[in-house]
Amino acid sequence: MTTAEERTIRLDSARAGRGPATWGQRAIWGVVTRLGDDAPRYNLPVHLPVSPPRPVDRVLADLTELLLLHDSLHTRFLPDGEDGLEQVVDGSGALPVEVRTGPAERSAEDGAAFLGELAGRPFDHTREWPLRVGLIESGGLVHRLVLTGAHTGMDYWGLGRLLRDLESVQAGETAVSLRASRPALQPLEAADVQASPLGRRRDEAARRYWIEQLTAGPRRIFRDPVAPELADDPDRRFPNALLRSPALAVAVGRVAAELEVSDAAVLLGAASHQLARMSGSADVLFQVVVGNRFQPAAAASVSTVAQEALFRLTDADRDFEDAVRRTRSVAFGAFRHAAYDKWALDREVALLVEKGEAADHSYWWNDTRDPGVGPFDGVERPKAALSELIGRTELRWPTEFPARRNVSAAVDVLTAPGALDLAMTADPAVLDRAGMETFLRGVERLIVAEAIALGD
Repeated sequence: MTTAEERTIRLDSARAGRGPATWGQRAIWGVVTRLGDDAPRYNLPVHLPVSPPRPVDRVLADLTELLLLHDSLHTRFLPDGEDGLEQVVDGSGALPVEVRTGPAERSAEDGAAFLGELAGRPFDHTREWPLRVGLIESGGLVHRLVLTGAHTGMDYWGLGRLLRDLESVQAGETAVSLRASRPALQPLEAADVQASPLGRRRDEAARRYWIEQLTAGPRRIFRDPVAPELADDPDRRFPNALLRSPALAVAVGRVAAELEVSDAAVLLGAASHQLARMSGSADVLFQVVVGNRFQPAAAASVSTVAQEALFRLTDADRDFEDAVRRTRSVAFGAFRHAAYDKWALDREVALLVEKGEAADHSYWWNDTRDPGVGPFDGVERPKAALSELIGRTELRWPTEFPARRNVSAAVDVLTAPGALDLAMTADPAVLDRAGMETFLRGVERLIVAEAIALGD
């Protein structure tokens, strides 16, 4: 694969403006700008086939419509004093696009390699728009589209919205027609709402809720960490495990229907119950990543809207079904308070921690699944009994990460073809690899056993 040419997507009369950053933008900007060379792990990479293949100019025109539709894609960020951050929406400018040529039959492989290059560099948020674009071309037609988004410009839900909008544009829609049929909340508009009296009341209520829950929760969840002597070693590595379960993909829907809750509540409830059983703490807390797209205009937004909710489940060790049923109502209350000024909240939490009055909030849960994409879309649903299907579970250890601040364990839920994935990263001072496997397989077995009891 060789570089064919450098192209640009040029904006000349897009919407423009400047104002305070939103709560979501401030939250993620504060994280990625502290990470330095490690910041690329927060980038959002994707490469996908262009089917049928399209001319380069046509693909560039499609992407231009996306930039015109979503202000966040041509926004930069400027620090404003000690506690401020400004978003600058550029009405004009150019987005560089690198076009590489190669054999059509290698486009997927070449796209993956290209993606590693685009996603492996940090963004300069003061100068660079939060999107990188690469094209894999063969015979004058683009066979692969390579995109990397900066987390300051979008979250995972926003990336999904971006890809769906791209499909609409490829089918003939424009920025004008999409905006007319499905208005999207733009970040400057969101910032205006957050600065209003209503927004300030929501922020205050959310931070009050967090402090109440942190004050009431357990000071330590794992009473007996496996290697506490490692806690002071800044060079320790955090193992990463991936459990891929066809059985879980089948079982979670059955249990959700029986208990009359969402499958997301089943998974979070099972994780809470398993964590309580393993840790010795009856009460558990998770920082749960929430999409915050409860209104249609927010759901249509390509921006960073997601923030964390503080989920605290009491008596989580008592009974699996009880934990799952209560997860629904507890999560609802937590999700209502998942939008706030994180910089202000962090200052309040730091004071609690300094006084020794904060609960252990170092466990993270992120259900990244797109509700519009199921594990059996395009893949045949397995006919095997769950008691047999659970034997097909795979567990592997893809990588290790540098030590992460205030992370004892972090779990992501992902959709895979014909399966559900649980990806887990943990502090070896708290949980070793054996403990991580016990947790992941425990969550799976709780849900699968409940489904089998309903009739395998």
